[in-house]
Amino acid sequence: MTRVVLGSASTGRLGVLRQAGLDPLVVVSGVDEDAVMASLGDAPPEKVVSGLAAAKADEVVTHLPAAAVDDCVVIGCDSMLFLDGRLCGKPGDVDTARRQWQAMSGRTAQLYSGHAVLVVRDGSVTQRIAETGVTAVHFGSPSEGDLEAYLRSGEPLGVAGGFTLDGLGGWFIEGIDGDPSNVIGLSLPLLRRMLSAAGISIAQLWNGSTQV
Repeated sequence: MTRVVLGSASTGRLGVLRQAGLDPLVVVSGVDEDAVMASLGDAPPEKVVSGLAAAKADEVVTHLPAAAVDDCVVIGCDSMLFLDGRLCGKPGDVDTARRQWQAMSGRTAQLYSGHAVLVVRDGSVTQRIAETGVTAVHFGSPSEGDLEAYLRSGEPLGVAGGFTLDGLGGWFIEGIDGDPSNVIGLSLPLLRRMLSAAGISIAQLWNGSTQV
């Protein structure tokens, strides 16, 4: 039975997979993201996020539980917002999140989500695939009061770009061009194509999905 391993602590990504019929084992990576980004230098956005996703998936493989090492698919992901020629990750604090929202209010930016799929058989990685999904996000202009309330909620501090589509931030998103699940952090259409390239069908994972 092929197990699905999600190498991410994101509740949004976990929710996307669960709503799509999977119940993955979550193994969070301990990758130093700053070090990985430094090693990527001036790479374009799609290479940065796919490189981070691959690094996370590779790290997760090194500490898979015994129940998964014989036959599993590890999914690594990383998302960042591209605005004004730079990539924006998780703000981390209120002041940074406020400046981020002031910069993107009423504008359009691109949400890049890197995806890495590693197929593991008998403890060894047999296939590696990395791709990036891109979705344009059209931001509204929240009032000062609404923005401050949103910042106090804490939600924007720990998410890429300082916003969510599937949470409180959804009130301030006017629309998107592209795949909505990619904005949440894991593109189902892209992941389906990647798994297909690795010879794995979605139906196979639906049938083999069990909670660990």
